[in-house]
Amino acid sequence: MPYLEDHLLYYKKTCPYCQKVLRFMDENKITMDTRDTLQPGNQNDLVRVGGKKQVPCLVVGGKPLYESDDIIAYLRGRV
Repeated sequence: MPYLEDHLLYYKKTCPYCQKVLRFMDENKITMDTRDTLQPGNQNDLVRVGGKKQVPCLVVGGKPLYESDDIIAYLRGRV
């Protein structure tokens, strides 16, 4: 699978829902930019984009998509 441009996944390593999305991406060889919200500044960027700290958050074309099952369903359509 090619690299998905204009896609950005915000996640937290300790979040089981984030791990579910990351595992799906790994199993399907989906690559895109990712940001760990525990790294300095990333959580602030997430709040700026989506208005809340909820992860996982997939930003597609500047629009946030929340909920692991919704993110996986979206990505499944891209595989």
